[in-house]
Amino acid sequence: MSEKLIPFDMAALLSSDEAITEYLSQVLADGDTEEIIRALGHIARARGMTQIATESGLGRESLYKALSPGAKPRFDTCLLYTSDAADE
Repeated sequence: MSEKLIPFDMAALLSSDEAITEYLSQVLADGDTEEIIRALGHIARARGMTQIATESGLGRESLYKALSPGAKPRFDTCLLYTSDAADE
C-alpha cells in the first residue's frame, strides 16, 4: 500500500500575528536570503496577496514575481511590502 502525501502550505499555518512573528524571527535568525524572500511570500499569501499588493502600491503580479523562488527583489520593494504587512 502506498502512502499519499499531501502538499505542505506554510501560509496555512500563519493564521495569527504571533505565528507570523515567530516564523519571521526564525528565518531572519538563520540569515539565508533565499529563505527570507520565501518567508515573505508565505506571509503575503497568509495575509492575502491582493490586499498586500493594493495597500503597498505594488501590482499583484509584481508582488508574486518579487517573492517567487529565485527572485532577487530590490530592497525598496521589500520595504514597501514589509512596512505594509507590519501595519496589519
